[in-house]
Amino acid sequence: MKSQLLEIFRRRHACHLFQADRPLPAEDLNFILEAGRLSPSSFGLEQWKFVVLSRQEQKLALQAACFQQPQVGSASVVVVVLAKLAELHPDSDYLRRLMEREYPGDALEAALKNYRGFHAATDIKAWSENQCHIAAANMMTAAAGIDIDSCAIGGFDPAAVQRLLELDPTRHQPALILTFGYCAQAPGEKQRLPLAELVEYR
Repeated sequence: MKSQLLEIFRRRHACHLFQADRPLPAEDLNFILEAGRLSPSSFGLEQWKFVVLSRQEQKLALQAACFQQPQVGSASVVVVVLAKLAELHPDSDYLRRLMEREYPGDALEAALKNYRGFHAATDIKAWSENQCHIAAANMMTAAAGIDIDSCAIGGFDPAAVQRLLELDPTRHQPALILTFGYCAQAPGEKQRLPLAELVEYR
């Protein structure tokens, strides 16, 4: 199992051009989305929402908001990962519902008090976006495990994406854009720094 999982990580790469005419099976898309849904999140708040775009006109419009990166328009499916904002307010119904699930019974009020202090001291927009990256990474790894290629798009115009998706900016902020499909080009050799340069034991 260890070797299989490491092989998936070694195989996953950023695909910059997909086979535009090759659709993604619905069951594979659902598998990828389920990997995102099952991801861990701080306070168990599931800070993400996934918007799936598959129509060509949608993808091309989104490509324009992503500085014309071709992987957006050529992907079989694009998933826009949205970071929740208003729902993370301490007084929201969403927040209480999910906190009740994580902290049942007598533990709830103390957890809500703790969260209220955290919310007041934290850049919630940045925090929520960072949580979305956990789900995004799991989705891309899951895709690689079933031989589906992907690319994470962090370069985009947030305001243009908000307009395209008709988002309420007080509720959702685009955190990351994920493209999925089948790469049109063979990947190059994976380049990563060795552990010796990345890990410090203390």
